[in-house]
Amino acid sequence: MSSSLTVTSLSFAWPDGTPVFDGLDVAFGPGRTGLVGVNGCGKSTLLRLIAGELTPAGGTVRIAGEVGHLPQNVTLDTALRVDEALGIAARRAALHAIEAGDTAEEHFETVGDDWDVEERALATLGELGLGHIGLDRTVGEVSGGESVLLRLAALLLRRPDVLLLDEPTNNLDLYARGRLYEAVRNWSGVMVLVSHDRELLEHVDQIADLRSGRISWYGGNHSAYQEALAVEQEAAERTVRNAESDVRKQKRELADAQVKLARRKRYGQKMWDSKREPKIVMGARKRAAQESAGKHRILHEGRLAEARERLDEAAEAVRDDDEIRVDLPYTAVPPGRTVLTLRDLELAHGSRVKGEVQLRGPERVALIGRNGAGKTTLLRTVAGELEPVAGETVAHVPLRFLPQRLDVLDDGLTVAQNVARFAPEATDNRIRARLARFLFRGGRADRTAATLSGGERFRAALAALMLAEPAPQLLMLDEPTNNLDLASVRQLTTALESYEGALIVASHDLRFLESAGITRWMLMEGGELRETTREAVGYSA
Repeated sequence: MSSSLTVTSLSFAWPDGTPVFDGLDVAFGPGRTGLVGVNGCGKSTLLRLIAGELTPAGGTVRIAGEVGHLPQNVTLDTALRVDEALGIAARRAALHAIEAGDTAEEHFETVGDDWDVEERALATLGELGLGHIGLDRTVGEVSGGESVLLRLAALLLRRPDVLLLDEPTNNLDLYARGRLYEAVRNWSGVMVLVSHDRELLEHVDQIADLRSGRISWYGGNHSAYQEALAVEQEAAERTVRNAESDVRKQKRELADAQVKLARRKRYGQKMWDSKREPKIVMGARKRAAQESAGKHRILHEGRLAEARERLDEAAEAVRDDDEIRVDLPYTAVPPGRTVLTLRDLELAHGSRVKGEVQLRGPERVALIGRNGAGKTTLLRTVAGELEPVAGETVAHVPLRFLPQRLDVLDDGLTVAQNVARFAPEATDNRIRARLARFLFRGGRADRTAATLSGGERFRAALAALMLAEPAPQLLMLDEPTNNLDLASVRQLTTALESYEGALIVASHDLRFLESAGITRWMLMEGGELRETTREAVGYSA
């Protein structure tokens, strides 16, 4: 039987009552499906429901075969050995015991038919660029990006029939991303892939667009989807224009009808007052006129209501591409002003910054390098979260740091309350007015941080830092596009365009870095920080 995944009448809501799905029907067959949609639409929630990590309020999930799930935030026990993380430790130990001459029955039962498990494990690690790790090292010795690939390797070794990947390129450098792309291209079962990585989405067979609790299907990869969407949106906007024109027409006709009816009423009243006809005749004529007027008014009001309904339906089909708007004059830094100084800095885990490095004025620095090179360690040291082994880091202006984990938010507080923690002197009205510019309008500002999607959580964290007092004149972002859908990446780019302070961004997303207006490229390589150029970046990022 071929692998398949069927979701029928699926319903789910969060504990606070926020609905996610209400009667969702969808089926995924063999092949690679890219699941896309705006942040908060339920992509990750759907994968967790399929994987059995969440329980639906109604409906069923049927899977033909075994399912494997790679979540957004991979967490592995740092004390685990690599073979334990891969799930092969017991079989490997049994194999080694048999090879050493121990013929106990339990060893053969443990191995089963998987006599080449160690070779397969090493081959899988090699295919994902992890051949240098080995099976006896601990998870704590690998970088965050390598731990993602390690979790993927464990899934591939299990050979599940259905593979669910949620933002798998998060924290991966370009070299590691290339390895992941290859693994996706070679997959032959059912794959459902959630990602904002445009290049990764070029390797899927079809796109499933999740919007308002329903899925629309588009054949082909992301480029084909974008082309089809552009055609749809052009047609939708044309329909809106036609519907708006019809509403204006119906309004004019209703107004004209009301004028005519008013004239008739005045004429009838004049005839009544002058008593030119018998009273019974005028009464009958008045009742007939009132009845006709009522029908006429109802007809035109009905037409206007129908036109407005068509306009609402047409407007619903046009996608909302709201943008974050940031107006923070106190973040501006004069050109030439020294913002940050690093002197003979030696970091934890061995990386260093030789001599003196300065950041001046509103420079925009891209911090690049392979996974594990020390980029995050450098940012955390500058932010004061880590003590340097030697040397010093001096921030000459207020700074804020947005880490990969987005742990600046308190999950138990609302979005508005989280922002208030960073700006205690600001009034509630002022906070909410500013939050509206980060697309948290009305009741959205009262949602707790724990209920936010990855993209919403990022926007809330960014709002908390940018609206902090004093205003940050140096903003440091660590892999900011992780967990963001394509629309949110555009929103972040727009927000950074209007930010007037200095910026340091650690990222593997070259397209995003270029759109962020980077003016200076710094490469962390071989344990040292050095200047480089965009042209020389290549696969270093």
